[in-house]
Amino acid sequence: MAVKLPRTIRLDPSDTFVYSRAAEPGEWAATGTFLFFGADVESLSGKERQAFRAGFLGIESFGWSTLVVVTEATAEERAAAVERLAEQLVARCGAPGMEAARPAAEEEIAFAQSLCDHPPNTLIALSRAGEDGSVRESFRTLHRKVSRLDPAMAFRVIEVEEEDGPVEEVDIRALAGRHE
Repeated sequence: MAVKLPRTIRLDPSDTFVYSRAAEPGEWAATGTFLFFGADVESLSGKERQAFRAGFLGIESFGWSTLVVVTEATAEERAAAVERLAEQLVARCGAPGMEAARPAAEEEIAFAQSLCDHPPNTLIALSRAGEDGSVRESFRTLHRKVSRLDPAMAFRVIEVEEEDGPVEEVDIRALAGRHE
């Protein structure tokens, strides 16, 4: 049975500049808010502050991504994401062992999954703020506006395999001259 999970996506190179470690495109992601528990968020600055304010955590690299994309995943891929996040919690966050890390990782992946109640390929952005000693998160989906004037929708380049036999050639100038 397919589920939907967030994957990191990089639409431009900005993540590589704004975060100390950018997630690689295509990693399974979690919010990563747990990395800020107990932190004085008011004292965060620079790239650390940017990660707090708008970063999703790529679970493979433990790097940050500004956006994630809703992606279909198999049950096996979901289980592998939980296991990998549990490994990271032991290696990078001081969890005492996999037995303690797995339930925490499961909870994080379940929350990430709950954000993906949208069609595949929907982009999700995150905003975090510190309020009265706690962290408030908000999420928004980003959709492409479709316009009648959008040239990307007017023309598409497609790759066509050549077939043996005669090749049709069209003289666009000649065709245009017939209608002037």
